[in-house]
Amino acid sequence: MIDIRLIRKDPERVKTILALRDKELPSLIDSILEIDCRRREIQARVESIRSARNSLSREVGKLKREGKDTSEIEKKVRELKEEIEALEKEMDSLGDDQLSMMMRIPNLPHESVPRGEDENENVEVRRWGEPRRLNFEPRPHYELGERLGILDFERGARLGGSRFTVVKGDGALLERALINFMLDRHREKGYIEVLPPHLVRSEILEGTGQLPKFEEDLYRCERDGLYLIPTAEVPLTNLFRGEILKEEDLPIYLTSYTPCYRREAGSHGKDIRGIIRQHQFNKVELVKIVHPEKSYEELESLVRDAEEILQLLELPYRVVELCTGDLGFSASKTYDIEVWFPSQGRYREVSSCSNCEDFQARRMKTRFKDREGRNRLVHTLNGSGLAVGRTLAAILENYQREDGTVEIPKALRDYMGGKSLIS
Repeated sequence: MIDIRLIRKDPERVKTILALRDKELPSLIDSILEIDCRRREIQARVESIRSARNSLSREVGKLKREGKDTSEIEKKVRELKEEIEALEKEMDSLGDDQLSMMMRIPNLPHESVPRGEDENENVEVRRWGEPRRLNFEPRPHYELGERLGILDFERGARLGGSRFTVVKGDGALLERALINFMLDRHREKGYIEVLPPHLVRSEILEGTGQLPKFEEDLYRCERDGLYLIPTAEVPLTNLFRGEILKEEDLPIYLTSYTPCYRREAGSHGKDIRGIIRQHQFNKVELVKIVHPEKSYEELESLVRDAEEILQLLELPYRVVELCTGDLGFSASKTYDIEVWFPSQGRYREVSSCSNCEDFQARRMKTRFKDREGRNRLVHTLNGSGLAVGRTLAAILENYQREDGTVEIPKALRDYMGGKSLIS
């Protein structure tokens, strides 16, 4: 959530910046300001009436000591009390409306973010490795997986419906190898491994920005009022919700493997075949909770940590900086890492690394006490390190051989019990 004080201080600047994301947002800022102005007027009125009521209450005490009639003044005191209660009720209602609107305002893009309306205007930052040009017609990962007996789409659909897949045999072993490999590398970099709950309360999703705006993408357990996590970012970032940390505790690096659950609302017709876009998928997540003055330095190192996984797997990739129109709701700045898929002749996202600045921290009330004794909001960052299923798909495609077998990357062979080939 952005700071209401920023909206009050410079509303035109806020509206100009938000218009880079969505042309409808400036009108919402106007509505927020109207409510804010009314609430502050009521607050001033309440304080004035309360002061008058207190004065009359003192007058009642004085008159009673003098043995005089106070009935009329006491009646006025009661009327003022009722007026205060009515005004406070109106103020609370307006506050709820204002908070509801504020929760739907996305983060402000950092000044360095390129301007653009959609993904077509994202900016490529760098590439690593040469895209593999196979001397035969490359098969897509889903065809390879079926031929090798490691991906079973028919039984997955039978169990859960569309966008569910059974991964088995050497495919399951490869997925587990990737998870362990990624976690081991990140632990070596100083990340603390966490196994969080996969079911969380609504306020936890509000903290990271999935609620209320993206409820249709979430799976909800109606009986318990809990949600399945769409990413480990949600529980990891909320670990310090409502806490005041010590400055010397920062930075905090966290990593976690979890299944992720997404309804993929609005993605009908996209990536129907294969394991690129599933309702349930595995991911290793990276989260950083850092000092505000170091968050952009931390963003660059977060991207490098995710990139290193692809480098060790010897998978060609590129890094793309998202433009203003393609930024995620909570992000101020985002880099996507896209891995090469030979069958498609294009790069596909395998990680998204974002600096959310204090946007999530304000929602979660996660602060730290600085050296001057002031309580300040932390900055939060998150990124995939990496999406496991997509990485598996990229390995199948990039390491396929003409006979339909798949070579296992050298970095994973110890994790695969010495296997060098899926056949």
